[in-house]
Amino acid sequence: MSAPTKKIEAISVFDMLKIGVGPSSSHTLGPWRAARRFISKLKEKKRFDLVQSIEVNLYGSLSLTGKGHATDVAVIMGLTGADPQTCDIAQIPLEVAKIKTQKKVHLDGERFIDFDPETQIIFNRKFLDFHPNGIRFKATLIGGKTTRETFYSIGGGFVVQEERERAARKKIEFECFPRPIEKATDLLKYCKQENKSISEIVYENELYLNTKEDIDERLEQIWDVMLDSMYVGCHTEGTLPGGLNVRRRAYDTHLKLQKGKAYADKYEWVEAIRGTEVRFREILKWVSCFALAVNEVNASLGRVVTAPTNGSAGVIPAVMMYYMVIENHDANFNDIKRFLLTAGEIGSLFKKGATISAAMGGCQAEIGVSSAMAAGALTELMGGSPEQVLMASEIAMEHHLGLTCDPIGGLVQIPCIERNAMGAIKAINACEMALDGDAANAKVPLDKVIDTMWQTALDMNTKYKETSEGGLAINVGMSDC
Repeated sequence: MSAPTKKIEAISVFDMLKIGVGPSSSHTLGPWRAARRFISKLKEKKRFDLVQSIEVNLYGSLSLTGKGHATDVAVIMGLTGADPQTCDIAQIPLEVAKIKTQKKVHLDGERFIDFDPETQIIFNRKFLDFHPNGIRFKATLIGGKTTRETFYSIGGGFVVQEERERAARKKIEFECFPRPIEKATDLLKYCKQENKSISEIVYENELYLNTKEDIDERLEQIWDVMLDSMYVGCHTEGTLPGGLNVRRRAYDTHLKLQKGKAYADKYEWVEAIRGTEVRFREILKWVSCFALAVNEVNASLGRVVTAPTNGSAGVIPAVMMYYMVIENHDANFNDIKRFLLTAGEIGSLFKKGATISAAMGGCQAEIGVSSAMAAGALTELMGGSPEQVLMASEIAMEHHLGLTCDPIGGLVQIPCIERNAMGAIKAINACEMALDGDAANAKVPLDKVIDTMWQTALDMNTKYKETSEGGLAINVGMSDC
């Protein structure tokens, strides 16, 4: 009997692009979702109504930079059952303050239990073996019995449990798309066989999971949140929370660039920018402004789209806006759809072959991946071939290899916010180089740069992986800011 054919795990575009709350996909959105999953497991096991108290232990990077990333806030909100995609973000600080004062949490919005975040959310410097971002929940039940669940936030809002992950590795077959894609060469093969663009191949796969109407609706929601985060960031003045006293820069830059044009809302705002004549220097400023705006919203616990993470949320919307307002004034939803489908697929290649977690691979896994996603997506919209799309992604990542994650004060602010602007500019540059290059004879295939990124991640010193124990985080302290 012949061995069964191995199938490739399906990662949807909607796995790579998630709507959530900042400032971090791995340290905020992941723990938030882990808390909700813990509640779900309690209900599955018929233990929810027996819970008397809950203790939460954070490990490794979740502990070392957890305060700066609002991990404790995320856990609290997750225990209340709030949905990070739809909850009223203005109510988050009020809800957390009430819980801290009353020392009670409304578990999944159904029943109150005693809960003091100061003593029942514990920050451990210890690292668990499976992944640097570990979180363990313990519930004490009526009668004194306890139940525990351990989760790992592995980047981009993805949450796994160790035993399930190990079991999955032993499986021969995975849930898969009709066109299973593990590597860039697989993607290129389907494009050639079917004479289709990358976005068309990805769309055909997505139809395996969703209807056309669902895909369009969800992509529209994703773009609307991206657009909203740019608009809000450009129109919000002041200082970011957290203690670094970082002034919001997008507001000032936007004020200079807008030149007094009037508009009523974010949609008219886009049209107003489209009508602005810009020079090369202003193009750089506009792109940077868009990226800064998103990540200033992210840093203040605003709603953004993980793309593929919260810390890198500004790159993709900034590059899409560049295309809409600079390169193609007639751009429409179909362009946005193609862009997001292509970007999501490129991101999934990095997740399958390397990592999108800064705690595993440094900032190359966040800004580097987002820049590669944006570069490839822009190249498709600019008329590039599938080979040129992959070449652009490779170029963008190649020049982020080895980028460390050393946030000052554990906050997703310095150097994170500026890095989104740099990643967006690099993406645009990578696109232009690929369009002018000989993609058929590219010296470094995308799969090779993904392998190299993973090898670099394994070699990187732990203190440069989102622990705030190296680099800028120790050479420029909170007091210096």
